[in-house]
Amino acid sequence: MAQSVGIKDVARAAGVSVGTVSNVINRPDTVASETRARVLSAIDRLGYVRSESARQLRAGRSRIMGLLVLDMGNPFFVDVARGAERAARDAGLGVMVCNSAQNSGEEAEYLSLFAEQRVRGVLLTPADATGRNIDAFRRHNIPFVLVDRVAEGATECSVSVDDVAGGALAVRHLVDAGHRCIAYVSGPPGLNQVRDRRTGALHALAEAGLGPDRLRELPTERLDVAAGRDAGARLLGLADRPTAVFCANDLLALGVLQAMYAAGVNVPDDLAIVGYDDIEFAAAAAVPLTSVRQPAVTMGALAAELLLEETEADSATRPHEHRRVVLQPELVVRRSSLPGR
Repeated sequence: MAQSVGIKDVARAAGVSVGTVSNVINRPDTVASETRARVLSAIDRLGYVRSESARQLRAGRSRIMGLLVLDMGNPFFVDVARGAERAARDAGLGVMVCNSAQNSGEEAEYLSLFAEQRVRGVLLTPADATGRNIDAFRRHNIPFVLVDRVAEGATECSVSVDDVAGGALAVRHLVDAGHRCIAYVSGPPGLNQVRDRRTGALHALAEAGLGPDRLRELPTERLDVAAGRDAGARLLGLADRPTAVFCANDLLALGVLQAMYAAGVNVPDDLAIVGYDDIEFAAAAAVPLTSVRQPAVTMGALAAELLLEETEADSATRPHEHRRVVLQPELVVRRSSLPGR
């Protein structure tokens, strides 16, 4: 493997000091034109590229923001990344996007990578339910903002959606349509979002005078289409099958919809389905999917703006105050939950 060309190589080739090469790169007006031309010729001949990361480390000011999400295969997190990237770009920063794949071990590795790279800050949707990864990352004194998760303490900012309200919206809609036994395809039980959406679903049932036994939970190990198909197969095998299903995200709902289609079950006449996130594919499904919309792009942008505020704050003159921003969800009703006409 060829060795990279360093500033010392350029200085040697041009017959000048390292300081002169640095001045040509950073303060060209301070260098005589003949010397500047000789240095630029050496740079071009050797193919020297300035190490931006090294320069940033010397200045103590990285121009990179880290973003670690649960699943980049989920269009919801793609939209979060779009919002974060837009806000970062407006501030002259770039975004390093990483995917924990809902795995706490991979999350820990990426957080270590961010610490090694001394990124400006991190936007994080936690995969580790124990909080150990976050506790370890705090030791590096790199600011971070939780995304799609409410901060439990006062040591960081967070941007999230009221998932209890979102779960209530979904199940209240199904109850109003006449359903009295509802399945909840929930995803990994360790995720706060999954638990909060279940809490909201139970609240909606209680409002209607229905007990918690009317919610039949079908947990899955992942929040993807394949897990949804598996949950749909289990749903079909229930002796007393619910007439409606609420899914913790749209990918699960699309998997359930595929399972019903393959089994000849009519949606929504035989089974109503409601998802969560309102990704682009929800409206484009064979049976357009009712879903609880989360403002994903806005979440990403707000989280990046909070992180920028914190990194620009001066503890002496402009101390940063950590904030919890909680956005409200919206129910988008489509064919998958409407009774037959």
